[in-house]
Amino acid sequence: MESASLATGLTGTRMSALPEVVTIKRTRLESVDIVRGAIMIIMALDHTRDFLGNSGLNPTNPATTTIPLFFTRWITHFCAPVFFLLTGTGAYLSLRRKSKSELSRFLFTRGLWLIFLEVVVVRDLGWQFNFDYHLTILMVIWALGWAMITLSALVYLPAWLVAAFGVLMIAGHNLLDSVQWSNPLWSILHTPNVIFTNSQHTVFVAYPLIPWLGVTAAGYGLGQIFDWTPERRKAFLLRLGIVMITAFIVLRAINIYGDPSRWSTQKSPAFTVLSFLNTTKYPPSLLYLLMTLGPAMLFLWAVDGKTPRFLRPALVIGKVPMFYYLLHIPLIHMLALIICYARYGHVYWMFQSPDLGHFPITAPPGWGLSLPFIYLAWAFVVVTLYPLCRWFAGLKQRRSDAWLSYF
Repeated sequence: MESASLATGLTGTRMSALPEVVTIKRTRLESVDIVRGAIMIIMALDHTRDFLGNSGLNPTNPATTTIPLFFTRWITHFCAPVFFLLTGTGAYLSLRRKSKSELSRFLFTRGLWLIFLEVVVVRDLGWQFNFDYHLTILMVIWALGWAMITLSALVYLPAWLVAAFGVLMIAGHNLLDSVQWSNPLWSILHTPNVIFTNSQHTVFVAYPLIPWLGVTAAGYGLGQIFDWTPERRKAFLLRLGIVMITAFIVLRAINIYGDPSRWSTQKSPAFTVLSFLNTTKYPPSLLYLLMTLGPAMLFLWAVDGKTPRFLRPALVIGKVPMFYYLLHIPLIHMLALIICYARYGHVYWMFQSPDLGHFPITAPPGWGLSLPFIYLAWAFVVVTLYPLCRWFAGLKQRRSDAWLSYF
């Protein structure tokens, strides 16, 4: 948003304009930052459970899970889709201060930077705490980097066309589920799999690029609504959220298209609901994205134009999401080290490369805290990081150094 002041003075019967220095202050959209910050906070819960919980227990399998464990995992499903979507939205909004060529260069270079962070910094100093490179898993930051690189080319197209590209990829990519192609390129694009392995090293793609590229493109198109009047924008977000949630319920009930995993009747009505909600994340199915992005539209609608006091911490974190992300994983890993040493007197498990079935750590025998302790650890992580995020958000507000935009 822009604000300007103009002073006029009267001398006798003559009116003379006395122009002052016009100050233009561009502010971030708080609603976007609030939603982004909220999903970053929730994301830390999932990663706390990854490090401190029982990695051998599938939290979304209705046959083995519990209801609290299922929803501890399910609520975190909102994180990646919303983050990819708002990455695209933020790119569109940055056109208020950048030309398309400037935005394209920024997206391309930041995308390369994110891929480097995923493969080197996040892997070594966050997830693994080692440099042996026995196992590399290409995850969300890697896919986000490629989404930015792709968007760096798409920004030269009309925003509506970029949005159409994104929606088409989201809606249609499940038509490719039956394609079985044992090829590294296909694993990078659509089907999670090992793309390289030998006796020393394995590379696994956990986040194939389709349809994450489409989610980011759709988010770029969504950015147009923030040029509308608040009334029109809020009405659109409300309708869009309701339509997406309704589409999820109807398509999931039909149980034919939109997710490779079908729901089925379980041992109780409650667990049947769990099966209904247990959609596919890797790669994210159409139903998975409708289930998560529909409520996200309602969240954007609810906080548009107002910031509830209890969401102020989310607003702060939402202004510095990458800074928060880069800090929260090593903090959780360090917390796991402390708990491991207190319990076993050794921590060497925490420095060994895990296998694909027990990522992110090689857990010691009997490892895994109960859910209440996981929630306490999660709260500790968020509370610890909040002052650092507030400091960094203030630094970004006070300074305009180019390097700050990459964090």
